Amino acid sequence: MSQVTNTVRFVLDGQIVEAQGKRRTTTVLDYLREGLMRTGTKEGCAEGDCGACVVLVGQLNAKGTGVDYVPVNSCMQLLPSLDGKSLKTVESLKKADGTLHPIQKEMVDCFGSQCGFCTPGIVMSLAGMVQTNACPSRTQVNDALSGNLCRCTGYKPIIYATLKACQRPAAELKIEDAQDVALLKEIERDKQPTLGLEGQIVIQPVVRTKKGHEFVSPSTVDEVAKYLTDYPQATLLAGSTEIGLQVNKQFARPENICYLGNVAELLAVKETPAAWMIGAAVPLEQVMNLVSSAYPDFAEVLRRFGSPPIRSTATLAGNIANGSPIGDTMPCLMALGATLHLRKGDKKRVVALDAFYTGMKASVLQAGEFITAIELAKPKAGSQFKAHKISKRFDQDISATCAAMSFELVSGKLKNVKLAYNGMAPAPCRAPKIEAVLEGKSPFDVKASEIDAAITASFPARDGLRATWGYRSLVARNLVLEFVESASPSLKEAA
Repeated sequence: MSQVTNTVRFVLDGQIVEAQGKRRTTTVLDYLREGLMRTGTKEGCAEGDCGACVVLVGQLNAKGTGVDYVPVNSCMQLLPSLDGKSLKTVESLKKADGTLHPIQKEMVDCFGSQCGFCTPGIVMSLAGMVQTNACPSRTQVNDALSGNLCRCTGYKPIIYATLKACQRPAAELKIEDAQDVALLKEIERDKQPTLGLEGQIVIQPVVRTKKGHEFVSPSTVDEVAKYLTDYPQATLLAGSTEIGLQVNKQFARPENICYLGNVAELLAVKETPAAWMIGAAVPLEQVMNLVSSAYPDFAEVLRRFGSPPIRSTATLAGNIANGSPIGDTMPCLMALGATLHLRKGDKKRVVALDAFYTGMKASVLQAGEFITAIELAKPKAGSQFKAHKISKRFDQDISATCAAMSFELVSGKLKNVKLAYNGMAPAPCRAPKIEAVLEGKSPFDVKASEIDAAITASFPARDGLRATWGYRSLVARNLVLEFVESASPSLKEAA
């Protein structure tokens, strides 16, 4: 196993790469450029916004017969998280006979590149898309490109090149990786914990320094609980969209990092007739697809939350635990009555999300305690859910505020109203005083002045970097009015 040799092992283009003696916070981007001289992958922003660093990370599929890829921002992914996985860079796309991948070929023929700095990341985002969608619509191409900034060409030739490439047979768009499957099985991480002579769990590191600082990659929830019991100050790593930012911008060097990306239980979604139990390491892309039919407004908030490389790694639990006052997923989850399943050692408890936060980036989580799952109820008959995010830029931007509301219409009256916001208080929160204004009223009887008064009574007036208080409070009121007015098509017909 890689952990006993202090070596990160991953598959790159039909070979096992062994990265020895690297820092636990070395990024995939830095190792590619400085260790392997794969300089096609570029650093632009080092915070997951520009997409110049996009690569594809793969794992064996459920049947063990192929590789499933997701696009990731290599600038924020820590190298030890690659242990046991596969990696593809822009250099990987060239076929064995030297011909270019169809996406590359059409980017050349359709003049989709000018200065070329951003082009490798764009190509990788598009190549990742066509692995699962060989016949995308223009809208789907736009979404695949939403995390890639190009300041030269404009996007028209890039989109045209993609659609032209996708006129070819799907087989031509596939990445050649048949030889990687056997190698991935060879370096696959253990699915069971290492046990000592007395049956105790022994957490083996992937990387450990002479000072005892380490990066561990457990495979079971019991291992995570044990590690946090021993090291309650340890940093939990899932998608790395927050920690990678701290590493790059604040030069953070957490002493103990516990990676959750190989814990099968935390990567699973368990479903009952009434609810989904979403594991703490399930990426937002999977959550978005999961709720798209039941809660389309929630899915749209998730789509706008971040680009595909962000959504393929970031998690609900990470967004919740981070506790940003402008976290986008929390208002939706609060309005839907979501609960958190927590664990500390052998002890477990369930906490409602709307009772989780105690202040700005502060919560009821105890030292050594962690989120194992988010429980999200499925829609009940007659229930409605509305959500919308306001930001300066429509896609890939930080919220001024995001509002979400669930309710029922019973005999033309609003019932069981749950309303939540971000950006209005030191933490995302419910708005009980506004809920009280709405509860039991006909949508036609809801007055803007009453909502304004409830907002004033609920939240302290404060300006912020993203919006003034006057703007935020006005938007918060108007979103409620919009939700109420769009509550039922029959209401508009009656009007």
